[in-house]
Amino acid sequence: MHPAKRIFRIISNKYLIAVTVFAVLMLFVDRNDFFVQRQRKKQLDDLLASKKFYQNEIEKTQKVLSGLNDNPTSLEKYARENYLMKKDNEDIFIVDSTTNDEKK
Repeated sequence: MHPAKRIFRIISNKYLIAVTVFAVLMLFVDRNDFFVQRQRKKQLDDLLASKKFYQNEIEKTQKVLSGLNDNPTSLEKYARENYLMKKDNEDIFIVDSTTNDEKK
């Protein structure tokens, strides 16, 4: 058999044509084509990473909260450091620790 006829026979096979048309439709024409699926996979990975970040932040906050609920001195220390609260007979001095290079 001549090689050109053999190649033509393979290419004109109805099953090969059907599979090729189906693959082209699924990869490029379909509403959920390959590129949309790839974009959704990237979006899912980003969402899972942000979920992990927020879960870690929640755990840290819960540890701080449990420490504040259990120990009144740590609650007082937290209020003094973060909210600049003071007792009636005290004065608060705020010292800026940044140098001139960091301010520029």
